[in-house]
Amino acid sequence: MNAASGLIVLGQLRASLAGAGDPDRAKAQQAYMKSEMPYYGISSPELKALLRPHLLGFRPRNRAEWDEAVRTLWDGATHREERYAALAVAQHPAAARWQDPDAMELYEHLITTGAWWDLVDTVAADLVGGVLTSYRRKTTPIVRSWVTSDDLWLRRASVICQLKHGADTDLDLLSYAIESNVDDTSFWLRKAIGWALRQYARTDPEWVRGEVDLLGSRLSGLSRREALKHIG
Repeated sequence: MNAASGLIVLGQLRASLAGAGDPDRAKAQQAYMKSEMPYYGISSPELKALLRPHLLGFRPRNRAEWDEAVRTLWDGATHREERYAALAVAQHPAAARWQDPDAMELYEHLITTGAWWDLVDTVAADLVGGVLTSYRRKTTPIVRSWVTSDDLWLRRASVICQLKHGADTDLDLLSYAIESNVDDTSFWLRKAIGWALRQYARTDPEWVRGEVDLLGSRLSGLSRREALKHIG
């Protein structure tokens, strides 16, 4: 597949999205998500089914074509489902060979421009987290730079990017991300801290109890409740 044919596939995908959906559902989705960008009104199962044939036809030859496809869908989106489609393209099986530290620039772009939990959390846990698992030495410094970023969503991503790592979690990185952001009053960071601790408690509840005790009164009530939700 050349770049031109790839753009044709994306054009067809956009046309399919625009022709689907329910206007009433679209209004409800936008209100629920508090999204400035409108929805077409496509449910998650419907979107998955709609994307399947287009993704099957997408075969980027190289990183540049894949990167361009993701950015074209993402940056040109007029409706939120197009951004969900961009995330599906980012996770395309054909892109497995490009899930490496060089992809982090793209993922940082998606996080900072997405700037809302439904988009950021997918990028952080599924994309950044995957790269971090495979390339810790090169990727950890990038994530550590996000920990103290001026951008709220990069900081959230630094906290939750190891949600799926289990016993392979880098505890130094997790502690650094949490302790550097524990005093922030943002709901999105407090929730992220609690979520990250709650998830890791499935692997090592005693470590989480120790972290909660260490942070003491600095840890918000929301973060504490989330962290200890399943371990008391």
